[in-house]
Amino acid sequence: MQAVLLQASGGPLTVGQIPVPEPGPGQLLLRMAAAPINPSDLGFLKGSYGFRKPFPIVPGLEGSGTVIAAGSGLLPRFYLGKRVACGTAEASGGTWAEYMVTSATTCFPLAKKLSVEQGATLIFHSMTALAFFDIARRGGHRAIVSNAAAGALGRMILRLGQACQIPVIHLVRRQEQVELLRSLGGEHVLNSHDPDFVDRLRTLSRQLQATLILDPVAGRQTRQLLDAAPVGSTVLVYGRMSGEGLEPALQGLDDGDKRVDSFFLPDWLAKKNILQVLLFARRVQRLAAHELQTTIRMRFPLSAVRQAIEAYTANLTAGKVLLMADTALGPTSG
Repeated sequence: MQAVLLQASGGPLTVGQIPVPEPGPGQLLLRMAAAPINPSDLGFLKGSYGFRKPFPIVPGLEGSGTVIAAGSGLLPRFYLGKRVACGTAEASGGTWAEYMVTSATTCFPLAKKLSVEQGATLIFHSMTALAFFDIARRGGHRAIVSNAAAGALGRMILRLGQACQIPVIHLVRRQEQVELLRSLGGEHVLNSHDPDFVDRLRTLSRQLQATLILDPVAGRQTRQLLDAAPVGSTVLVYGRMSGEGLEPALQGLDDGDKRVDSFFLPDWLAKKNILQVLLFARRVQRLAAHELQTTIRMRFPLSAVRQAIEAYTANLTAGKVLLMADTALGPTSG
């Protein structure tokens, strides 16, 4: 099969031919359809993501495809022949390939009305966004702070906040992003580069009682958010866009009324039984047409992976860039 290969963290990507893997117990073999390029994928390529795999490795953390073979077990047999959204298992290769083996527990059946392109982005953004609002509801948080809010996930959080009537404070880095989110109905949008940013965030967070802070950046900015947060706040760190860990945020922290937690969707889902997970996936797909809709900007074949990454990194907030497993496909947009 054709696959994208990473030889070392931060190393160049190549496209080559490798054997089609075989599913073991509890696993599925998927014929891949589409896979997005996410900030988490860029972090994985650099070696700064939450887990690492032995090299050479196929990158890609989520996607969609059709189950064409199944290992032993009731759940794998249930999925055989179905279209699914999929995440990669920690011990297996990734989604940037024509075929992939992964655990059945990281896959979810796609509704008939949902395209494989929308299904390809179902896990890392859509499920994460809805999980945040479940956490907010169960934790009694009256409002949310969303950092790096101009991207696809940030805009999902904006729409879910409107639907759930939970105020969201959106944090961005550029004035054009402020204007973008306001045009989408964002009421509270702050530019982190404004000189009075911290004071405005502190005041607004206390007014709205925004005690759940969602942070994909980490590092020193997490500490800045923590310092501005009201008493009783929780900062959920779900990425490392800064390239830094949590140490700068935790250093010297002695305020027991505030906390910093890490969020990793597979760990959150692992605390639920299979029926709860399937019902959650169904909720996500019902919202995919509006609140959790993903804008697809461009599509590239696997062979053009470097071009695809360049297109994505040139504008991270303009829409998703997909890698399509169809080797006959040329670059397309829209």
